[in-house]
Amino acid sequence: MPRRNDLHSILVIGSGPIVIGQACEFDYSGTQACRVLRAEGYRVILANSNPATIMTDPDFADRTYIEPLTVEVLAAIIERERPDAVLPTLGGQTALNLAMALHGRGLVGVPGTPELIGANAEAIATAEDREKFKEAMIEIGLKVPKSGIAHSMKEACLLYTSPSPRD
Repeated sequence: MPRRNDLHSILVIGSGPIVIGQACEFDYSGTQACRVLRAEGYRVILANSNPATIMTDPDFADRTYIEPLTVEVLAAIIERERPDAVLPTLGGQTALNLAMALHGRGLVGVPGTPELIGANAEAIATAEDREKFKEAMIEIGLKVPKSGIAHSMKEACLLYTSPSPRD
């Protein structure tokens, strides 16, 4: 991807504390992203609640906030730092949820606010919703396993025994 000259500062949302099955891979990818973004000349602002990560090393960001990862804290950081963009895709589910909450409040990803980069709100919403994701895959011609959403055992039995129109 070519360097974007319309962006000067980027807020990277970290993954927070390490949870079993999540976070250590995001610390590594986030650290690499911060390193590359700074090397490309961007001002990097990092928000992460875990001071034990490599990502929070002072050499990886121009400004580091070791604060709870909440919508309120991120809103205050955005107000103070005025980043051009927010990069949530390197912070795992925690960062994606926060990005969507910030978007829902009109604080990112809408005109006059920092742009969501890496994935916009529509892409995140599509990836999070199983039905929307399935439809997106079908739309681009990928095969998907037979699946459906059931809200009761009866509905599940019907899904299991009914032929799918896309089989």
